Amino acid sequence: MADVHEPLVRRKSKKALVDYLVQFRWILVIFVVLPISALIYFNIYLGDMWSAMKSEKKRQKQHDENVQKVVKRLKQRNPKKDGLVCTARKPWIAVGMRNVDYKRARHFEVDLSSFRNILEIDKERMVAKVEPLVNMGQISRATCPMNLALAVVAELDDLTVGGLINGYGIEGSSHLYGLFSDTVVAMEVVLADGRVVRATKDNEYSDLFYGVPWSQGTLGFLVSAEIKLIPIKEYMKLTYIPVKGNLREIAQAYADSFAPRDGDPAKVPDFVEGMVYTESEGVMMTGVYASKEEAKKKGNKINCVGWWFKPWFYQHAQTALKRGEFVEYIPTREYYHRHTRCLYWEGKLILPFGDQFWFRFLLGWLMPPKVSLLKATQGEAIRNYYHDKHVIQDMLVPLYKVGDALEFVHREMEVYPLWLCPHRLYKLPVKTMVYPEPGFEHQHRQGDTSYAQMFTDVGVYYAPAAVLRGEEFNGVEAVHRLEQWLIENHSYQPQYAVSELNEKDFWRMFDASHYEHCRQKYGAVGTFMSVYYKSKKGRKTEKEVQEAEAAILEPAYADEA
Repeated sequence: MADVHEPLVRRKSKKALVDYLVQFRWILVIFVVLPISALIYFNIYLGDMWSAMKSEKKRQKQHDENVQKVVKRLKQRNPKKDGLVCTARKPWIAVGMRNVDYKRARHFEVDLSSFRNILEIDKERMVAKVEPLVNMGQISRATCPMNLALAVVAELDDLTVGGLINGYGIEGSSHLYGLFSDTVVAMEVVLADGRVVRATKDNEYSDLFYGVPWSQGTLGFLVSAEIKLIPIKEYMKLTYIPVKGNLREIAQAYADSFAPRDGDPAKVPDFVEGMVYTESEGVMMTGVYASKEEAKKKGNKINCVGWWFKPWFYQHAQTALKRGEFVEYIPTREYYHRHTRCLYWEGKLILPFGDQFWFRFLLGWLMPPKVSLLKATQGEAIRNYYHDKHVIQDMLVPLYKVGDALEFVHREMEVYPLWLCPHRLYKLPVKTMVYPEPGFEHQHRQGDTSYAQMFTDVGVYYAPAAVLRGEEFNGVEAVHRLEQWLIENHSYQPQYAVSELNEKDFWRMFDASHYEHCRQKYGAVGTFMSVYYKSKKGRKTEKEVQEAEAAILEPAYADEA
């Protein structure tokens, strides 16, 4: 019997035209995508600055007017003629590999493009009130000079508040605060009938408050959110810890880096992440906030990783494997967005020489290419190529199963580097779409508490080694096996990724009870497409849309007799 820890042996594949299109795509990226991306980013920055110059009162007034426009638009809809409601945002604009094909079916558009303002930074309540299209770069630019930040700041600048709440958001502080949606204090939602409600965890709309996360905007339109702020300091003191051994030993070293076995809270860092570079090497990073005075003490090293000419962060961290453990101080905002410039390590595939000093020095200021623009220029053939020969997936697994997950990915996909980021999954008053393992609080496993189970995001982003070696690789089958592994191990797949799940398996992975309760109670059925159909891969037919609009008496997630 073959060693289960060894990757599968594959046959050599024959090169097709699309392989060459992907190989030389850097030409289009350099001469078209990067310059246009820079102009888009600059235009967005000017818009953010213009918004920041307005008074809070004026921004709130504009917000209220825009909400009424949404209400008016919804009331114009004829349910019998106009189809399901969705945003007017173009399908390729969303960050993520999943193509928003549901918008190609019959639909009724509502424009939310004006909802991109920070409405209020309340220092007394420690809450930021923002609109859904506010992105992470915008909010950190506003809060960091105040020595404040969102409790969870997702790494990539382009990720929006609405996407992170309705979908999935995580950062190196999630072992303390949970997922991005767990840091939300209140949500303002426009329901299917045009009502505007404010949902919190303890008011009359608490069921909606717990139903919105992971719903992909299928319960109503999120038009603002109040999000928890935390006090921060000017720098992040970051310790790089090299780890060598097998994948299970790497997984254990990762757990030990932020979840001390003796339970001493003083040993828990403010930030943590791990990167696994090969099946025998990884680097764990732990960070604690530090003042400007501490960072500038004699002998301390300050590394401004945000400068355009600096080495890409994942490659800089990898030097710990040769240097040994070391410590440096990084400006906090630059640390938050450390993976933006190279899109984790995807930039290496997009621009094979993008990490070279000459490129970083001359053109690094143009990075990163805008993900939405990359998608808009890739065409059908390249899109299918990425589905078949590329992996962009996140596996949300219980901490004690990280070793199993790493071995599974090595055997089935052999993708490196891998990203590790822990997060709490809270035991809530209701059973939401994602939830901890039943009875976890009695197991007393490493990292768990009585109120939350520690999970980990295993980020799998890159071309599998088989593809890089010129061997055959079936991405559809690999993702299907990954999804079945997740179901069998009480784990989850964020819905931004390309999924091969059928409806039955989708509702085996996620729990539908509370979500469907909210769908029925708040009139979403027949107005908004269900989250499965919205997440489903491929084009949606007219028949599927009609089925999604109808209330189903015996849904696919119902237990079999």
